[in-house]
Amino acid sequence: MKNLWLCFSYLFPAAIILVLLTPSSVAQLSPSEGRILFQVQKLLEYPQALQGWNRWTNLCFLPSSPSLKIVCSNGHVTELTIIGNKTSPSLHNPKESAWTSLQTLSGRFSIDSFFTVMTKLSNLKMLSLVSLGLWGPLPAKINRFWSLEVLNISSNFIYGGIPQSISSMRNLKSLVLVDNLFNGSIPDLQSLSSLEELNLEGNNLGPGFPSLGKNLVTIVLRNNSLRSHIPPQLVHFDKLQVFDVSSNDFFGNIPSFIISLPSLQYLNLASNHLSGNLSVNMACSSSLTFVDISHNLLVGKLPSCFGSMSSKAKVLYSGNCLSTKNRLNDQQHPFSFCKREGALAVKPPAKNLKKESNLGTKLGLILGIIVGIVVIGGLLVLLVVCIIRKSKAERSPHKMDKSVANKYSTSVSPRPIGTRHIPQAMKQAAVGLPPYRIFTSEEIEDATNNFDPSNLIEEGSQGQLYKGWLRDGSVVLVNCVKIKQKGLPHSIMQQVEVLHNLRHRHMVSVLGHCLITEQEHPQTTSTVFIVFEYISNVSLRDQLSDGRKREMLKWPQRMAMSIGIARGVQFLHTGVAPGIYGNNLKIENILLDDSLNAKVSRYNIPLPSKSAHNEQNATNHISSTNNTEKEDIYQLGVILLEVITGKQITSSSEIEELKEEVSVKTFCS
Repeated sequence: MKNLWLCFSYLFPAAIILVLLTPSSVAQLSPSEGRILFQVQKLLEYPQALQGWNRWTNLCFLPSSPSLKIVCSNGHVTELTIIGNKTSPSLHNPKESAWTSLQTLSGRFSIDSFFTVMTKLSNLKMLSLVSLGLWGPLPAKINRFWSLEVLNISSNFIYGGIPQSISSMRNLKSLVLVDNLFNGSIPDLQSLSSLEELNLEGNNLGPGFPSLGKNLVTIVLRNNSLRSHIPPQLVHFDKLQVFDVSSNDFFGNIPSFIISLPSLQYLNLASNHLSGNLSVNMACSSSLTFVDISHNLLVGKLPSCFGSMSSKAKVLYSGNCLSTKNRLNDQQHPFSFCKREGALAVKPPAKNLKKESNLGTKLGLILGIIVGIVVIGGLLVLLVVCIIRKSKAERSPHKMDKSVANKYSTSVSPRPIGTRHIPQAMKQAAVGLPPYRIFTSEEIEDATNNFDPSNLIEEGSQGQLYKGWLRDGSVVLVNCVKIKQKGLPHSIMQQVEVLHNLRHRHMVSVLGHCLITEQEHPQTTSTVFIVFEYISNVSLRDQLSDGRKREMLKWPQRMAMSIGIARGVQFLHTGVAPGIYGNNLKIENILLDDSLNAKVSRYNIPLPSKSAHNEQNATNHISSTNNTEKEDIYQLGVILLEVITGKQITSSSEIEELKEEVSVKTFCS
């Protein structure tokens, strides 16, 4: 007994000292972060993993489980993992009309409010939110997680674009956004020098391959909408171990370097449109354990190193047109199959609509379409008809104004006549856009990296179009237009003033311009750089042609999009004076921003052509205004028909068929 007491007398002070030396902040979460976790519990609508919490629960000492893990340090949450039991988009049956209420959080959920609360956990290093039914566009404020190293938001229903702000999360090592509804371009992630894992599988991202840092170990982009060559920059990715871009639309040859990357262990290029011969003598990485090039359009022989790898690595190559007759069960197509499919793979998918010559027939058709829409969409068509009628009423005083007519007949191109004829609603339509700017040539060169060819998006009748980045980090489009001008340089400066007014929430708006002209020469070639806002999301065509996305578009959203398109067209016709017509209105030229607001793009920019106009040209333009106006209205009707029916129109005959279908359904109902 005496020995026991002696032992206790030694151990008790030691225990007291151990408790005193244990930091209280480890054992006790700060009250503010405790309240935040209870808010998270409420905003997630009390998922099973977070049930049973009360005011006495020590959240830092909850036992870890497969569905919940909370790690604390110095009174702060540093790691949070919550895994729910909601099904994901890949498991969703699109025929279930009530999937939103069953598989996602309720309509009361606000993803913006949720991340406003979450980002207050500013010491988080690891965050995993999986299968919780989150829905809505991922807010740009995600970059407030300034110390985050691992971000996993998988198997939810998050749609829209991946915010560009993610590129400022410099501590990020792992970004996993698997199995959501993300679409549009993947932001430039080159600045994330610490990023080692990028997994964006199971979305609808594309079409371009993203700019990435060279320190990546894992790149998984399978099952998206990427349409690109395998980028040559990957030759510098010496640390890359896993590269999976299967089930996309990659085309062109498989570069020999991709198989010989020094650290590569897993390579999956299956189910793309890769074509051409594989180099027989290409070297295989000694680290490779898995290669899948099946279901492409490859011809010729397999690389000889594949044979030597067969004992230690798995190589899949079926579904091509390879010469492997000596191998059993290789399941290859004939050579003609790959030749034919390869030619189809590189053709542009868009088809131009056939134009009818009789405008009277077109107007009758559009009226028939609108009648069908009135019955189906009630409110939608009432607004569209009101917009068109209002457009005609507001345009009539412009035509009667002698000062406008005089200015129009003596100028090279339409120029704004001031805002006194523009309705007040039009003046407020650009609310939310940054102020209009006059850019310097140095700013334009800096934004486009001195017009780097890799930033060139397209070259067409309206000049060259580049993607650019302003000094504040915002992404823009820069249109380079070269024009010839007779007369004094100040005349062209007056003509570009129309650009100031091309700003509307339902148009891809002009943010500013830069004009370069030689003052010494009265007749010279001038260059106008037009800076447009950049819309990172998909086109309306892509939204309607994708099965999962089309199911998300309920009637209120389709009506809102259609009204937005009509308002954009109305602004082009009446928001500037004289109105702008002939705007190439196609459904693939209607872009959707992150909030699914419709924006008219590729509209007619009223600048002088490459050769100077004269008075006769202006007269001809006036005489053709009615025709181009009718063409715009006709094309608007075609777009509305596609939105209503959800069917892609590629010819005039299909328009007639859909018109009859809508008419039959209308009268039968």
